[in-house]
Amino acid sequence: MTEGRRRIPREHFGSGKLTINPAKAVFINCPYDAEFAETFDAIFFAIACCGFTPRSALESGTVAESRMRRIVDAIFSSKYSIHDLSRCRGEGSEMLARFNMPLELGIAMARRFMKSRPNQRHDWLVLVPDGHGYLKFVSDLAGFDPVRYDGKTESVVSKIIFWLATRPEAAEIPTPQAVLNELPRFQKEKLRLQQEWGGDVPWADTVLAALEISETIL
Repeated sequence: MTEGRRRIPREHFGSGKLTINPAKAVFINCPYDAEFAETFDAIFFAIACCGFTPRSALESGTVAESRMRRIVDAIFSSKYSIHDLSRCRGEGSEMLARFNMPLELGIAMARRFMKSRPNQRHDWLVLVPDGHGYLKFVSDLAGFDPVRYDGKTESVVSKIIFWLATRPEAAEIPTPQAVLNELPRFQKEKLRLQQEWGGDVPWADTVLAALEISETIL
C-alpha cells in the first residue's frame, strides 16, 4: 500500500449511514439495462434526494439465495415501491414481452392487502409511458390510475417527487428542477464508480454517492 494512504472502512447496505428504515424505503422495479439507464438514474436519484432509501434485489450482492427470494424480502421490508411498466411490450425477433415488472407489482399489491400486517400496508406508484397499452394486458390496473410520463427524465423526476412529497414520511422535499440540476453530477459520479469497479458497482456505493450529492440540494 502506498505510504500515507489510508484504507477507508466500507459502508454496508443496512448499517451506518445506510441503515434501512422500512417506512422510508422504496423498492425500484424497472429495467436495469443500458437502454433504460438514464431513466433508472433519474428514479434512483429522485428517491434519494427526497430522503428515502432506494432498494432492489441487487442491494445485498447475495447469490446464495434466488432472485425471487431477494425481491420478496426487499418488497416486504419496504413501505413503498415504484414500478415502471415500459417494457411490457413485444421485443426482439420473437416479439416477446418482459413480464418481470408486472410480476413484482403483483407481489407489492399482495403485500398491501396481507391481513397479517394490517398496520404495515404497502403503497406503490405505477409508471407507464404515454400511449402505453397496459390495459390490453393487465386491465385490472384500470382502477388504480397508473401515472403517465412522456419517457423523458424531466417528466419521470417530476412524477416521482410529486408522489413522494405526498407520503406521510416526507420531510424536506426538493423541487424537481433542483434535482434535475444535480442529476448530471450523480451520473458523472456513477460513471466514475463504474470505471473504478470495472463494471457493476455495489448498491451501497451508488446509494452513498446519491446521498452525498443530495445533501447539497436541501
